[in-house]
Amino acid sequence: MIAKPNVAYYGSTYGNYKGQPITSYNNSSDIDVEKLNKNLIIDNVEFNKFDETVRDYVRAQLGYPVVRVELTEFQIKTCIDEAVTKLDYHAPTWALQYAVFDASAGISLYELPPFIMNNLSYVVYQKDLLAFQFSKGSLEFDFFLGFWQNNRFFQNMNVGDYLLVQQYMEMIRKVLSRDGGFDVINGRYLQLYPEPPTTPAPVILEYRALDSNTILPAFRNWVQRYALACAKGILGEIRGKYQSIPGPGKGATLNGKELYKASIAEKESLMEELLMEIEEPPFFSVY
Repeated sequence: MIAKPNVAYYGSTYGNYKGQPITSYNNSSDIDVEKLNKNLIIDNVEFNKFDETVRDYVRAQLGYPVVRVELTEFQIKTCIDEAVTKLDYHAPTWALQYAVFDASAGISLYELPPFIMNNLSYVVYQKDLLAFQFSKGSLEFDFFLGFWQNNRFFQNMNVGDYLLVQQYMEMIRKVLSRDGGFDVINGRYLQLYPEPPTTPAPVILEYRALDSNTILPAFRNWVQRYALACAKGILGEIRGKYQSIPGPGKGATLNGKELYKASIAEKESLMEELLMEIEEPPFFSVY
């Protein structure tokens, strides 16, 4: 059985949506990942406010309206979609979002919207870190607490030890905790295991999603610059069909080759910037 759960009382990063099916829930951003790279030439291309800021930037950088830019709305839209797709796929921690839904006892498979599933980071549906339920003040509780307090990780701790503690706690969580595990099925369904024991069982979703309402100007500009690089490649292909155009004074020379070369170089530079400066690199500890 595949359930379509409701957003829990705790709501989400975008507000409180108690009772609304999570499959019909969407964020308030102009960036709709469900529509990315799905446009057809025969479709009427529609630009939202975010798209318009990128489109106008691309046109201005290419010389419009002083210089004619031989790009259709569809071609510019494909450039915008490619840029947003790259940034969405490598979305850093500043794009972190949360949502909570109510799971049901005995049901392990849940349908979630694509904008959550695309960059799902972590799922928690049981709060206790460890399964041992010792009452406060008991001998067992004091012994258990003393183990952690007297552990060497908590004596003269430095940054390296702190990272080791995080890794160790994660291992303990997986082995001894009551926190359930999860899998993503077909990019659309969330499978919880073991099955939630109660109804409702709050499930906390941690995911990354671009929000055009809060995106930093620097990252909006990254999308603009990457879309411009894509547009230069398309325009270079178009103008590269002819070396020059006949006209008075020996005609006009086209810059197709230069635009195409600039497109390749700029894309490589922007991807390096994305991977090294925007998306946080993985942590490495050397001892």
